[in-house]
Amino acid sequence: MPILSKETKTAVLSAAHLKTETVDVPEWGDGVTVIVSEMSGLARDAFYAKREAGKVPISESQASLLLATVVDESGALVLDESDVANLRAQGTAAIDRIANVAIRLNGMQPAAVEDAVKNSAAAPSGDSGSNSASTSASQ
Repeated sequence: MPILSKETKTAVLSAAHLKTETVDVPEWGDGVTVIVSEMSGLARDAFYAKREAGKVPISESQASLLLATVVDESGALVLDESDVANLRAQGTAAIDRIANVAIRLNGMQPAAVEDAVKNSAAAPSGDSGSNSASTSASQ
């Protein structure tokens, strides 16, 4: 297995490396399955930006998650905004099953999200490196 280097980075970074999992959805018909994919960083940013717009019903949030994660065999998204109402009308057992896989694949469990927020929002320790006096020193 090659180590990422300046020489190998183009080959490594030009292909998506997203995990997928097939989920049986018998509620939608005999033998029906969906492929749930991990989101790219950009897709995850868009998903969270949409959620930050305000409180949304669980069924709408789950439908948005499915739009961002249900793919076909080639990895192309299957669902779009025109499918939201129909997804929200489906039984909760099927939607919950698919959404739970999407949440797990994307590290979106509450504890994982809290850890990510803590890690990204952590204030740097020590001197900020600026020449300005600190707030406490200037008071």
